[in-house]
Amino acid sequence: MITHLQKWSLLALLAAGSLSAQEWKPSDWPVLKHYDKEHLFQIALPLGGIGTGTVSLGGRGELRDWEIMNVPGKKYSTVTTGNNAPFFSIYVKSQDNIPVTTLLEGPLYSHEYLHYEGRPVNHHGFPRFAEASFDGAYPFGQVNLSDAELPVTVKIKGFNPLLPGNADDSGLPVAVLAYEVTNTGDSPLEVSVCGSMRNFIGKDGSKFRTDWKGDYIPVGAEKNRNEYRESGNRKGIYLYSEGVDKQDPAWGTIALVTSSTGQVSYRTSSKADSWNNAILNFWDDFSEDGVMVEREQPSDEDPMASLAVKKTIAPQATETFVFYLTWNFPNRKGWSSTIVGNYYSRQFADAWEVAEKVIPRMKQLEEETLLFVRSFLNSSYPETVKEAALFNLATLRSQTVFRLPSGHLMGWEGIMDRFGSCQGSCTHVWNYEMATPFLFGGLAQTMRDVEFNYATKENGLMNFRADLPLSEAAKGNSAAADGQMGCIMKMYREWQLSGDYAFLRKNWGQVKKVLSYAWTEKGWDGNQDGVMEGSQHNTMDVNYFGPNPQMGFWYMGALRAAEEMAWAMKDKSFAKKCRRLFEQGSRWMDEHLFNGEYYEHHITDPETFEFINMEGADDKIPAFQLGKGCLVDQLVGQYMAHICGLGYLGDKKHIHTTMESIMKYNYVSDFSRHFNNMRSYVMGEEAGLLMASWPKGRLEVPFPYFAEVMTGFEYCAAVGMIYEGMTDEALTCIRSIRDRFDGAKRNPFSEPECGHHYARSMASWASVIALSGFHYSAVDKQMQFTSAPGTYFWSNGYAWGMCRISDGEATLEVLRGTLGIERLRIGDVTVKTKKKQLTAGESETIKW
Repeated sequence: MITHLQKWSLLALLAAGSLSAQEWKPSDWPVLKHYDKEHLFQIALPLGGIGTGTVSLGGRGELRDWEIMNVPGKKYSTVTTGNNAPFFSIYVKSQDNIPVTTLLEGPLYSHEYLHYEGRPVNHHGFPRFAEASFDGAYPFGQVNLSDAELPVTVKIKGFNPLLPGNADDSGLPVAVLAYEVTNTGDSPLEVSVCGSMRNFIGKDGSKFRTDWKGDYIPVGAEKNRNEYRESGNRKGIYLYSEGVDKQDPAWGTIALVTSSTGQVSYRTSSKADSWNNAILNFWDDFSEDGVMVEREQPSDEDPMASLAVKKTIAPQATETFVFYLTWNFPNRKGWSSTIVGNYYSRQFADAWEVAEKVIPRMKQLEEETLLFVRSFLNSSYPETVKEAALFNLATLRSQTVFRLPSGHLMGWEGIMDRFGSCQGSCTHVWNYEMATPFLFGGLAQTMRDVEFNYATKENGLMNFRADLPLSEAAKGNSAAADGQMGCIMKMYREWQLSGDYAFLRKNWGQVKKVLSYAWTEKGWDGNQDGVMEGSQHNTMDVNYFGPNPQMGFWYMGALRAAEEMAWAMKDKSFAKKCRRLFEQGSRWMDEHLFNGEYYEHHITDPETFEFINMEGADDKIPAFQLGKGCLVDQLVGQYMAHICGLGYLGDKKHIHTTMESIMKYNYVSDFSRHFNNMRSYVMGEEAGLLMASWPKGRLEVPFPYFAEVMTGFEYCAAVGMIYEGMTDEALTCIRSIRDRFDGAKRNPFSEPECGHHYARSMASWASVIALSGFHYSAVDKQMQFTSAPGTYFWSNGYAWGMCRISDGEATLEVLRGTLGIERLRIGDVTVKTKKKQLTAGESETIKW
């Protein structure tokens, strides 16, 4: 006899089984930015997790930039090209019409037509949809396809889960693709959607052959095999290799999977690809009835796999065809010849296990991601700020970033078309970004661990580029003044956001050592007067000689951060020393470097450290200095101090005047007449903030990048303006950036500097922090917001939610995570909270 409890347990089990058998279909997705037909060419939204690599969804529906094999793959295909490139196609047949087969992509542009052999772009020989547009709200991308000659419209929806505070679920090696097909006619349609791709394992772009025309053809596939598999309601093709060296970074596995309830058919291969017969054979087979017929694998080293789902769609109805691309390539080399591995590869045995573990969770992962994105979009931030902050999160999931098997987050500065750019989690570049600490606090702590415990020598020299493996991170001998001082401020920030005293206690000795390095003989502040006077290597890739605001304010910020940490560690003498040096140095810079409009660089002789008289002394001035220039990020240390809650590092009036001067002298509304001898990230009628201007006369040989414009520096300056009440000017700067990334000229999901997806571009997240007036200390259990009425998304790296402020009332809500809170400060008013901890779904309203 079945008991009451057993009955309910059985029903629950049956319900769970029924749910797992259902095909997940995406919900309605939010849209932050719409791109019309003329603004699709450069769009490439990365689909992949933190540290996993990505494949990008193009603006017209193509899959491009395959970067899943541990290396970048921009611009040039590192997999297969021409009509053989990975693609999705659709078969449509009504009861009384001839079936039609079409590539699931929008039209080409006129400038793509020319090629000496008539092969200008991938899929050049396929029929396409006539109309296309793109809707984005990262990590959600949607391509809208239509054609007057076809009885269907298609919406391609691609994403990868992104959950603040949950790095593992934001680090899944999967690209989710859903094809929503709407029958626009009056009769039922037979519709089949098919994904096809060659098994390109081994082809990561590092190996080429030259054909008879001199073109480089990617090679590397050897004895690759495709295998059809079923597991539960998951059906798909598993791609592996029996010939590629298992130690090769391009060795791994891929799976193309569906959990559809429709008719699933497949081919693990096509004909041998002589004179492109493989594509011809595929097209004929698919076009016959939308059902693939299996055939024996040919002799091709990279056989083409195809997976199709067929359904009947009623008139004016919509059906969804969902596919998952999963992968596992464990042999990452980082930036050396040594294999260091991948964190995600420790979580999954192969690509098929990814599908088995991730697909059943997709509904929940989508809901969690939607909660984040919708909450953020429902906040009161200006649209251009939302776009800048949200879209640049793609950098965290690009090949710029990877995780070691230990879980440590590592990063290039950016990535070039085929290789990483500037290795070593470069401290003076990563100093600027704010996305990692405020969305993934645990990952930020791993970066501090690398900097202080692996890349730092016994004498306190912190290598600003960490070698790999981590055991060799300190083998270099290169310190950067801005990088080293910034890391001290970041250590303070991570302690404050986490409230983790054990973290601070473990690292305190190293923090003291790293700061004390500045006080070594003939060091940055060898005479310990609070002024950086020595040779200071910095993010401009040169050494500044003599006191300057860029390094000086980083130093002031490091002294203030170290002072606060010293008091917490009951290190009274060190705290007092830091305070004394801060007061001396801050006062000296205001008295000697501020020229009435902004802070200058006083150049010293590299040998004697004596000041050089700038008037008529060009022959004595070292090359590549700043001098009397107005630098875009001269207050970068103040930028970090505001975010960390450390107060003003210099005279408040001087800081404000300096921000006004940066806008006055460095903002250019039209670059048509601008001369630039270096790289051009802004051109023509575009607007932006120059790296430096010289209202008092330019040096003959300034630092190299003076005439350039780079977004990370622009965001830094704009955030500084927000803190000074110059919100309109700040929004002008941010809007100028995002206008340049319009989809036609540049990719909205990649802001380059020295490489695509440049890490410094994630400084854009700081605009959210500044506009909300957000500050949180888990040490003091206090959170702070502006008193301006509005709804503000907030995140401290471990929990996140919303704060709704109206006249006299504020409601703090935690949507995910756990928040320790005892006081809420709105503007200048601080109120004690009733609860000391809020968990997900809880809120508290206070009167103020």
